[in-house]
Amino acid sequence: MKANKSIVMAGLLSFGLSGQQDMIAAETEDEKASKPNFIVIFADDLGYGDLGIFGHPTINTPNLDRMAFEGQKWTNFYVAAPVCTPSRAGLLTGRLPIRSGMCSDKRRVLFPDSNGGLPQSEITIARALKENGYQTAAIGKWHLGHKSPFLPTDHGFDSYFGIPYSNDMDRVPGTGTGNYITSQIKLAEEENFHAYNVPILRNDKIIERPADQRTITKRYTEEAVAKIKSMKDGPFFIYLAHNLPHIPLFRSEEFKDVSLAGFYGDVIEEIDWSVGQILKTLEEEGLDENTLVVFTSDNGPWHIFETHGGTAGLLRGAKGGTFEGGMREPTIFWWPGKLKQGVVMDMATTMDLFPTFCNLSGTKLPDDRIYDGYDISPLLLGTGKSPRDVVFYYRGQQVYAIRKGDYKAHFITQNEYGSQTAHPITNPPLEITNTPTVHETPLLYNVNIDPSEKFNIAEEHPEVIAEIRKVLEEHLAGIEEVENQLEK
Repeated sequence: MKANKSIVMAGLLSFGLSGQQDMIAAETEDEKASKPNFIVIFADDLGYGDLGIFGHPTINTPNLDRMAFEGQKWTNFYVAAPVCTPSRAGLLTGRLPIRSGMCSDKRRVLFPDSNGGLPQSEITIARALKENGYQTAAIGKWHLGHKSPFLPTDHGFDSYFGIPYSNDMDRVPGTGTGNYITSQIKLAEEENFHAYNVPILRNDKIIERPADQRTITKRYTEEAVAKIKSMKDGPFFIYLAHNLPHIPLFRSEEFKDVSLAGFYGDVIEEIDWSVGQILKTLEEEGLDENTLVVFTSDNGPWHIFETHGGTAGLLRGAKGGTFEGGMREPTIFWWPGKLKQGVVMDMATTMDLFPTFCNLSGTKLPDDRIYDGYDISPLLLGTGKSPRDVVFYYRGQQVYAIRKGDYKAHFITQNEYGSQTAHPITNPPLEITNTPTVHETPLLYNVNIDPSEKFNIAEEHPEVIAEIRKVLEEHLAGIEEVENQLEK
């Protein structure tokens, strides 16, 4: 009897342990399911006025339009800088690039001969989420250092597939004719991807060189769709950073001459198709109601390239400068059944994504550093307003302008890339030598009433200038000098 009793007890104990393990497993799966997935789609050099939903009359963007109608269209959304490298650093770290050494007055972005990159001391969105059980993938343009320990796989991403810097770099000597602008346009129109010896990396290994950029948007999309399917048990974070519409323009065969807006329109419409494929996959896999998708761009349009560059719409300025067109971006949030639908006019920036994702996923935001981002989840979910009241407009290592509420004060102004007074752009290094103008009395605009920054109202509002000066002084007092990564 004792033996039989022992067997029975062992069986009961075994059943109890097994049941308990099943319960633990179920709880783990429930916890995983409760954490939302995040996808950030980041265009390159897309202008504020380049999407149908943001007013372009001849570029057809039905998928992005749908995203906006079903989600939120943000009209006052900014980036951390008006050029590639510092803007991307700001998004992924939630911090102004001045804090990580990822901006420079001398060399405004990283190049193939650069030795620096995003320091290991910085914590990316991917690294923070990964510690909370997230699967992570980076696809597309990185531009935060093409050597280890600066690659995506060194910064919390499980995998990487893409071109590690701008698609116009590694230009083959002797290619193209005429000046920089006309040769870039001509090479694109000839579809001469061989003129740019840029590599495609799979994790940390080069798998193709030169990259066939004619299919680059298509291949990034296929990679994103594959990652969604392979990581669907979640949670996951995908950072999809297109190399386009940065010059030189390229498009797949299926998108040749489809747009009324010409070559540039073809490129944007292929990116829109890409967005559609991602949304379709999320819906087919039953992930749409648990996935927040954000679409925006790294900076404004590159005006120097005429019809091969975009438009900032009614905004003044472009890529490289600190007028609105250089740093205010067309932005859309999509999360079916979760977001409060509509047009959002509150201010926010790409740096706000880090603390917002942390809050929505129950991820601990590191408390050992200063963050320049805010949690905007109350605004997304319709339970509150954006806590952001100030935007800093950095050009290199200097604060050129500050927006506080309705008002924007320009302390320094300087022509952006492609201005009449700028010297020709060389690659590398990419340096603009036109002289900045320091304003003893800052230029002042009400950018809600006057988004085109046409009417200087400084004389009428000295009290506003005084208030913004105080914001600048307090901000600069909190900036500590760090090693410059772009000048290495």
